Amino acid sequence: MTTLNVNGREQALDVDPGTPVLWALRDALGLTGTKFGCGMAQCGACTVHVDGQAVRSCVTPVSAVAGQKITTIEAVTGGQDKVGKAVHATWVKHDVAQCGYCQSGQIMSATAFLKSLPKGKQPSEGEIDAAMAGNVCRCGTYARIRAAIADAAKSLA
Repeated sequence: MTTLNVNGREQALDVDPGTPVLWALRDALGLTGTKFGCGMAQCGACTVHVDGQAVRSCVTPVSAVAGQKITTIEAVTGGQDKVGKAVHATWVKHDVAQCGYCQSGQIMSATAFLKSLPKGKQPSEGEIDAAMAGNVCRCGTYARIRAAIADAAKSLA
């Protein structure tokens, strides 16, 4: 039995300790907002926060995150997360999503990035690009992603 803290709740799971967090979230807990993309931590679709840091859940075993706080897209956009709500709002405003498959991972990475900045700091395009480099968008909406993140940073200042 493995216990994980997911979105502020302790969850006892009957999974192998080597099970990737992605599958524990999706299969054991029914939290399907976190997506499977490549399975090799290359695309970012599976991004979650572990103690506030963006982590690729497809290659992170549940044994590595026991005792840490895991946050999923469900909590970031549907809860009380001020930064997550700002990112989600600008995603809609800038019409970022096309197919939408990568969006939960993109929003999770963007939210972690903005939270890492000093209060009021406006990131440069280069800083945004560097922070988001591990997230792939097959539809190529990178300019909209960059604009949405910059806009979210302004709204949080």
